[in-house]
Amino acid sequence: MTWIITHSGRQFDLVNPTAAMISPNDIAHALAHLCRFNGHTRTHYSVAQHSMLVSSLVPAKHQLVALLHDATEAYIGDMTRPLKSIMPGHRVIETLIWHAICARFNLDPTLPECVVRADLAALATERRDLMPDHPTEWECLSGIPPMRNYITPLPAQEAGMQYFSRLMELMQRDHRRAYA
Repeated sequence: MTWIITHSGRQFDLVNPTAAMISPNDIAHALAHLCRFNGHTRTHYSVAQHSMLVSSLVPAKHQLVALLHDATEAYIGDMTRPLKSIMPGHRVIETLIWHAICARFNLDPTLPECVVRADLAALATERRDLMPDHPTEWECLSGIPPMRNYITPLPAQEAGMQYFSRLMELMQRDHRRAYA
């Protein structure tokens, strides 16, 4: 068996994903209930809220892809960066799902550099605001300062509603822009 049942009751094939299997509602719901850092934060902080933060840090034309940059995790979970690096099979599945998401939302699969930078700025801020104090430097954050504002984690239900609303807003805006 290579499929899961999503929140909306859809069958999602992890090995052969298609754009038709992708649901904005499933993404919002799942990401809101996934805690960043495998739950090792001081309090629940969702991938949905992280994605909204990243989206808020990029120019308008990249906000949709920034909001969706971790959408694969709605289907395969939020695996930690060190574990991903030693599991090449995970990267293959993640790429297949990412391409299905990009097809569903008409996105270029290559993340713009501004999204990559915003993701790192969010990570630096999350480390400062949400993680236990620890002296070891994170190599990926070398030279990346945290944001000035502090993060206040949202409850999962609120994060899910905000994420879904923002996704609908950006989809509508980008659709209008494409046909203007």
